[in-house]
Formats: sequence, structure tokens, C-alpha cells
Amino acid sequence: MKKVVFLLLFSILGVNAQNNSKYSNEFLNIGVDAQSIGMSNAVVSSTSDVNSTYWNPAGLLQLEDKQISLMHSNYFANIATYNFVAYATPIDDNSALGFSMIRFGVDDILDTTQLIDDQGNINFERINLFSTADYAFLFSYARRLKLKNLNYGVNIKIIRRIIGDFSSSWGFGMDFGIQFKTNNNWSFGLMARDITTTYNSWSINQDRLDDIQNAIEGQNQEMPNGTEITIPKLQLGVSKQLDIKNSYTLLAALDLMLKFEENNDIISTNFASINPAIGIELGYVDLVFLRLGMGNFQNELQFDNSKELSFQPNFGIGFKYKSIEMDYAFTDIGNQSIALYSNIFSLKFDLNLFR
Repeated sequence: MKKVVFLLLFSILGVNAQNNSKYSNEFLNIGVDAQSIGMSNAVVSSTSDVNSTYWNPAGLLQLEDKQISLMHSNYFANIATYNFVAYATPIDDNSALGFSMIRFGVDDILDTTQLIDDQGNINFERINLFSTADYAFLFSYARRLKLKNLNYGVNIKIIRRIIGDFSSSWGFGMDFGIQFKTNNNWSFGLMARDITTTYNSWSINQDRLDDIQNAIEGQNQEMPNGTEITIPKLQLGVSKQLDIKNSYTLLAALDLMLKFEENNDIISTNFASINPAIGIELGYVDLVFLRLGMGNFQNELQFDNSKELSFQPNFGIGFKYKSIEMDYAFTDIGNQSIALYSNIFSLKFDLNLFR
């Protein structure tokens, strides 16, 4: 039983730390801000605030003032926490700048590698706590092109991943986004993530690796691969803003998430897979918002080897008063998909609030 906890830990690291890993830096695919998640992430064409630092940096050009965004959510029955903070500001009429940080982590994990000494004695005082956390730092820049209503944005991102004092990595990558808006309230967007591929280089503590080697015969005998490369992904979107009578507005959006791999997405080939997301937002006098979304369409493999289509429905509400907006989202309504439900809370405000 000695050191069993970290056998699993390093097994995961060994799987993920491979070149062109399918699941490298997956925490960056979760999404941020309750408004967008309530619409199942179908926002790449419509995002127009500080949260554009994540969704599409081209949207930062819709900012009228400096803005801050905060988000918190829990995953896996509150075992993991996901936090996001962002700041953005217009530079002039043709450019904008933003910065954001993401942390996805599990804290206070029991380190049982020293629980049993060399004589086979159990000593609970030898148990320590540690954290595993993934960080992303995004630096965003957006600018208008000479072609009317066409904007572009770039993210430079630095990735930091830490597994206690066992291992850690640094990564670097870039994103590129475009938005185009027509005069009749149609919007189009493209977000290309990891366009340079995002490279993570792991440093593994040999002494801590020695603590778990030979704990189970035939496992964890070699040093895991120290590099991983995240392949590019595309998100294309279209949306339409409608003004309805009696001060109501309706935003409808459709996004397609494209990955260059074969997986369980509803459309999948050897070359690429496509997963659609649909979102709507009903607003009243720019004060109260109701949001619905459907995404994460998957062909789930059943016990009898048949496949069954599943999807993830999301729900959200928002309240806006002057320069402050508070949003809430509830994911996977009715437990329709394999994903666990989550509660997401976010806050967004303009800095002119304090003037």
C-alpha cells in the first residue's frame, strides 16, 4: 500500500507528457465567465468585454472603458477550484490591451509517500499536504484593420503547471482571433488557439520520483517524457442581435469547435473533429438576462459497445446595474452528459464606477 497515491499521479503525468498530447493543457478548454458558459461557450463572435482576453481578443475593441472581471467555480464535487481574473483597457480608438490569469487547482492533497517507514511502521505524522495547480497568464492586444468593422487580436500566453514538489513545467503559446460585424447586427468570429502549438517543458524531481519507483512491480520504473505539445484548435462563430418590442433583446449564436484529431465529437474524422455549441441570451432593458445553451455533443460508448449521443445543456442568469454586472451559470442541467454539473459565479465592472 505504500505510496499508492502518487502511483496514479505519475501515471497521469506519464500519459499527458507526450509529444502532441491530445489532452495537454485541458484546463484552458473549460471556459471563463458565467455569461459565456451559460451560453455553452458560443460567444466567439459576440464577445465584447474584458472576458475577450480569453474568448477572442479582437472583442476588446468594443470596450468603452477600463474593465475588470472575476470568476470562481468548483468542479468534481468541490475538490477542484477554477478562478479567473482579467483586466482590459482601450488604448485609443483603434487598439486595446488586456491581461488575464487562470488558476485551476486541487489543494490539500495528502502526501502518503512517507507514511510507512523502512521497518514497516505506520506513522501518521509523516503525512504532508501539497497542491497541484495549473496557471495561465494571457497578454492580449487588439487592433482595428483598415477594412471597416474587421478587427483582430493576439494572445501571448505563459503556462505554469505544478504538482507539489514532484514536478513542474513552463509553457508558451499564442492565440489569434478575428471579428467582423455587419451593419445589420450580424457578427462573425474566428479564434485560433495554440497557433504556434503550445510547448510545455517538464522538470521532474528525481528524488521524489525515487519515492514511488518500485512501489508496485513493473510500474513507474522510468522517468516520464519531459515535453508535451498542444496542437492548434479553431473556434468559428456567428451570432445575430435582435431588438424585440417592449425593450427586449435577443442574442442567438452558433459556434463550431474544431480539433485536428479524431475523438468522440458528434462529427469526427481522421483529420479533424467538430463539436457545435448553441447559445441564446434574452435581455430586458439591458438590466436582466436569461441564458440557455447546448454543447459538448458526444458519441458516448455504452457497455454493449453501441454509441449514444449525449449533450450538455447549460443555464444562466445575469443582472446589470450601471457599471456592475453579476452572472451565474449552472452547467449540465438534468445530468444529460457525462460531465458533472458545476455552479459558476462571475462579476464584471467598469473602473469608472469609482470615479
